[in-house]
Amino acid sequence: MRAISYDRFGPAADVLELGDVDLPLPGPGEVRVRLSHSGVNPSDAKARAGARPGVTKPAFDRIIPHSDGSGEIDAVGDGVDTSRIGQRVWIWNGQWQRPFGTAAETICLPEAQTVPLPEGVDLAIGATLGIPGLTAAHTVFGGGDVAGQTLLISGGAGAVGHNAVQLAKWGGARVIATARGPGLERAAQAGADVCLDYTDPDLTAQILAATNGEGVDRAVEVEFGQNAAMLPEVMRPSGTICAYGSGADMAPTLPFGPYLFKALTLDIVLIYILGAAARTAAISRLHAALIAGSLRPEIARTYPLAECAIAQDAVMTPGRAGAVLLEI
Repeated sequence: MRAISYDRFGPAADVLELGDVDLPLPGPGEVRVRLSHSGVNPSDAKARAGARPGVTKPAFDRIIPHSDGSGEIDAVGDGVDTSRIGQRVWIWNGQWQRPFGTAAETICLPEAQTVPLPEGVDLAIGATLGIPGLTAAHTVFGGGDVAGQTLLISGGAGAVGHNAVQLAKWGGARVIATARGPGLERAAQAGADVCLDYTDPDLTAQILAATNGEGVDRAVEVEFGQNAAMLPEVMRPSGTICAYGSGADMAPTLPFGPYLFKALTLDIVLIYILGAAARTAAISRLHAALIAGSLRPEIARTYPLAECAIAQDAVMTPGRAGAVLLEI
């Protein structure tokens, strides 16, 4: 089968190679998915570039990248009901702590990591439901229902943030989203009640004004380090900050006093290691919103498998309007 792989860190164009590898066979408890799409995420590009602190070489001799994807089950291993053959599915954690991900024609993995796609949902959309979809669902609903609450969603035009805005509105929340430039209109079109420029020096005052001084109940935060000092100023007492990223400042200084005297909860999310119950709940929310027509994940660009290097560079481009996919 055709697959993209790499055996060393470096720029995408230098290390990603298209080649033929043996067709995998599913082991006990596994299924094989004939992939239609592979989801490309910033974490995939960072892993290939060797950007993780303290990691000097790939964890496996050869890696097929990407954790997200979608397709159809075409074979099952021992212990798996043969009725699963022919199911349209989406995938989570395809390449998490494993050498072979979704940038290939097929993938074998434990059947629990293949989720039946709701009827009528396009396979391309399925490839966006892993990292961006589950992160959005859990950061919005990880504390339960949000009806009647006010949520602050930073980066409301990004792949996760844009989904989070839609999910929060579907869940009955009032949404304040931050973005900049054309992203402000994207966040508004997703349903945000208030859209604010995160570069504005008066952002704190604007958020408080939008809540009549009461603050927000829950913050979905993509740049925790940059906003660590601002967040306690705009939160209600006993509110929750659900942070899933801090790329611009990975070693922030936390002003403990303001967090303490509002008894704030800091919930740091790494979707790869989400517990089974929380993951099941997030999947249920995603599917319900998709079926209701209230969640429409955006796709910025789709590339052929052979252009994986271009796709990985594209997913790291600031201002990207939606997910980046490979069409297998």
